[in-house]
Amino acid sequence: MTPATNKSASPLLVIIAFATVYIVWGSTYFFIQMAIHGIPPLLMGAMRFFTAGSLLLIWCAIKGEKLFNRNSIVPTAVTGILLLCGGNGAVIWVEQKLPSAMVAILVSAAPIWFVLLDKQSWGINFKSKSTIAGLIVGFTGVILLFGEQLDTIFAGGSVASKLPGMLLLILGSIAWSSGSLYAKHHPTEGSGAVNVAWQMIIAGLLFLPGSWLDHEFDHLNLSQVPLKAWGALSYLIVFGSIAAYSAYVWLLQVRPATQVSTYAYVNPVIAVILGMFFAGEHVSMLQIIGLVIILGSVLLINLSKYRKTKSDVAIHTEQIVVKPDASLQECAK
Repeated sequence: MTPATNKSASPLLVIIAFATVYIVWGSTYFFIQMAIHGIPPLLMGAMRFFTAGSLLLIWCAIKGEKLFNRNSIVPTAVTGILLLCGGNGAVIWVEQKLPSAMVAILVSAAPIWFVLLDKQSWGINFKSKSTIAGLIVGFTGVILLFGEQLDTIFAGGSVASKLPGMLLLILGSIAWSSGSLYAKHHPTEGSGAVNVAWQMIIAGLLFLPGSWLDHEFDHLNLSQVPLKAWGALSYLIVFGSIAAYSAYVWLLQVRPATQVSTYAYVNPVIAVILGMFFAGEHVSMLQIIGLVIILGSVLLINLSKYRKTKSDVAIHTEQIVVKPDASLQECAK
């Protein structure tokens, strides 16, 4: 496996892509829960990703792009399965029983897995005191989130059914981080939009067997699906998948993976606000503290990356200033 190199990209496009991922994905937790109140969860996932991928592929065909690339089949499929079936699939399934705000808070620990799973960067990451401190602080935040639920369970509470969902979200976060790193270190050939489209189509098709095994089709009546569920699904297709997911995959190719993972700064905050004000969800003080701790850990993990970026910019600037002088000296000889 060869290390991935960051491609050059327009700063304006990078800013727009980050803003899209930050804001739109923060809202998708709320809209996923709205959608699955009318559409079975796995079927909703199949409809969302297959439709989004098909629309994107049609657009690529209209633009005259090559729709098939033999060398990109495997990395495209692996990335789509890990990110969309594993990562997003866990979110869709768990939101049947957990509030969208709690789901977003738990998923905010994903950058921790980025560091732990990025084996190629261990030599750099684990030499950084801020990264190690961030990992410790982050796990403390996750323990706080689980601690409240475990305390209620052992006290005879009624939230025992929530624990498997919380554990599934952790596995989903690991799958998402693994898929992101795989995409980072196994860049595909050809059009990025085409590869993203196939990722979504493959994931959408793989949701269907799970939907069938869960008997979601047995009592399904599409005519009885509420209008707001269709509206939420449409939002997820256009904004959550075509816009934000495409922006995310593109950012992985042009920016460091740990920097791209900073979507975890903003997503939970937006999800909590939407859940509290529009869905009437309750977020406990301990959960808020856990969220703050996790976000603080993500900041610590990325602190060394920010310092390195600033240092590289300073060195590059110094080289630009010094180089003309060196050339003049060479000419004077």
